[in-house]
Amino acid sequence: MADDSGNAFQAGQTALIVRIPEAEPAVHAWRERLDPSAQAGVPAHITVLFPFLDESRIDASVHSALADLLGSHPAFDLRFERCGRLPGVSYLVPEPDMQLRQLTEAVAERWPEAPPYGGRFTEIVPHLTIAQGQEEAVLEDVEADLTAGLPVTSRVSSVELIVHDGTKWQERASFPLGERSTS
Repeated sequence: MADDSGNAFQAGQTALIVRIPEAEPAVHAWRERLDPSAQAGVPAHITVLFPFLDESRIDASVHSALADLLGSHPAFDLRFERCGRLPGVSYLVPEPDMQLRQLTEAVAERWPEAPPYGGRFTEIVPHLTIAQGQEEAVLEDVEADLTAGLPVTSRVSSVELIVHDGTKWQERASFPLGERSTS
């Protein structure tokens, strides 16, 4: 999750993210230097939906709907074996990414007033941002350094609701995903 429009995060903004703590050892130092969301307190993550509803709209019924919706999706495993690029952005590629896309699509369908990234992009590209707004040479250095620490694997078993308080992002709730099917 990142506000790549150049705007500062605003108090009351919310996001739904999947934490990837297993990636922290490899990406922490780079993210702290080169990713504004890390500087604002967001851990290594993949965004499910940003921006989500304004904090003033999140009440018990939204919490209940999120718990039901997210709980209907099974927990899953991810593997990060390579870096990817968007203009000025370097990120770790989660594989497979279908479950992440399905989470984003389900939440956006339930709350159509909160399209992913404000509707600015037509395609959902799940990713773990490492650096943004950087020159090619910096991105190449980041990727060369990170490649040595890959692969990273992670178990995704919950989605976190985070809120910007005007200074930092704070976790407000965690919604467990369902149990993995045994088929």
